[in-house]
Amino acid sequence: MSEHDPYGVMHATTIITVRKGDQVVMAGDGQVSLGQTVMKGNARKVRRLGSSKTGGSDVIAGFAGATADAFTLLERLETKLEQYPGQLMRASVELAKDWRTDRYLRRLEAMMLVADSDITLALTGTGDVLEPEHGTMAIGSGGNYAYAAARALMDTDRNAEEIARRAMEIAGDICVYTNGNIVIETMESSAK
Repeated sequence: MSEHDPYGVMHATTIITVRKGDQVVMAGDGQVSLGQTVMKGNARKVRRLGSSKTGGSDVIAGFAGATADAFTLLERLETKLEQYPGQLMRASVELAKDWRTDRYLRRLEAMMLVADSDITLALTGTGDVLEPEHGTMAIGSGGNYAYAAARALMDTDRNAEEIARRAMEIAGDICVYTNGNIVIETMESSAK
């Protein structure tokens, strides 16, 4: 615990996205921990943004980090998606620019994974907008475990949802800040 944060660091999460065949999937666990205490076991850290009703495409987003910060970033991303409908890459780059240069946003401590039918991206506060190289990407305290598991499963006959679910189970078995309460969002990929 630091002098600035007397309760310890908020740990929470494993978020993974898998793009394989005609599916793109994002999964996240539900655990929120404060220090050594599980504060909540069923948080929803993966959700849909945007809507094809507004002219834009559906987007799945998952976040790791401070919850209030993540919601601020999700709201900002939704605004960018309204400004650039159907252009997830452009909206993400514009958000990353703001995040890096805006004095208020620079203080936010969160990361996001976002995906639509065409592209998957990781967004960070350092201005990074990264696209996965192998069809999968993960963030959070158990992200490396989930990522390694998913990479190992990509060459099997499992579909994207099965890979994401199994990767989350493996991460939950290893990372004390990840539980088995998994939320999954799935959409059709344009790369069939």
